[in-house]
Amino acid sequence: MDMMQAPKKRLGRGLAALIGDDTSEDSVVQDVRTLRHMPIEMLRSSPNNPRKHFADEDLDDLAKSIHDKGLLQPIVVRPISGGEYEIVAGERRWRAAQRAGIHDVPVLIRELNDGEALEIALIENIQRSDLNPLEEARAYGQLLEQFNYTQQQLAESIGKSRSHIANTLRLLNLPETVRSQIEMGNLTAGHARALVATDSPTELADKIIKLGLSVREAEGLARDAAPGRKPKSKPEKDADTKALERTVSEAIGLKVDIAHKGDAGGSLIISYKTLEQLEDICQRLRDK
Repeated sequence: MDMMQAPKKRLGRGLAALIGDDTSEDSVVQDVRTLRHMPIEMLRSSPNNPRKHFADEDLDDLAKSIHDKGLLQPIVVRPISGGEYEIVAGERRWRAAQRAGIHDVPVLIRELNDGEALEIALIENIQRSDLNPLEEARAYGQLLEQFNYTQQQLAESIGKSRSHIANTLRLLNLPETVRSQIEMGNLTAGHARALVATDSPTELADKIIKLGLSVREAEGLARDAAPGRKPKSKPEKDADTKALERTVSEAIGLKVDIAHKGDAGGSLIISYKTLEQLEDICQRLRDK
């Protein structure tokens, strides 16, 4: 049945048999029959590969490994026009093999139509590759739209939680400027998810990057900026605390802040403007 005419047919967990991960006897025999060594220039990348960014450092590391040990895992391909083959799974290995100066690579040839090739490319990359969060989100979107997956069915097929898929898809709602920061690696998926429900994601993203905030700190920043949220006001200090602050401040000549928390104790903060003031305070404490 043609996958493009029957989009409800899903590969799901049957993907292993198509990309050479099925270790059953019948599947191994089939792989041996279709395994070939092919000139690397006969292979072409797929326009449907959800992974668009390949880090040079990662490719260099893989190229070194391939140069030393060879390409241990075959590239899955399908025939296209002109006697060439389109890569269905393994474009990263293909790129690294070129850097390693490898002329012939092992391939598994699969007879696949456009729909099958697209679905395999999407799921294989989600399962195996370190896609950036936006590439992952776009892949989920394609599978949901073109192959009629539900989020639950997709979660079961790729071994992710439904909440993970739903949260990742929400990243596609962020402004282009923020999405660019994610793709460049300046924001993690955790940072980005904290920005989705805010009214000013671009402004907050810039602040997160500038201050180097952790995901937890970014979540706190996003909560404070949430629509309708009033900034926390400091509790009014009692008259005794204010009087004590004045007394200590007059005694040492510096601004003093006392936060008294009852039986739980509190804190005393002395603010200084110059190193000379700090040295003076330290000397006074040593003289006591």
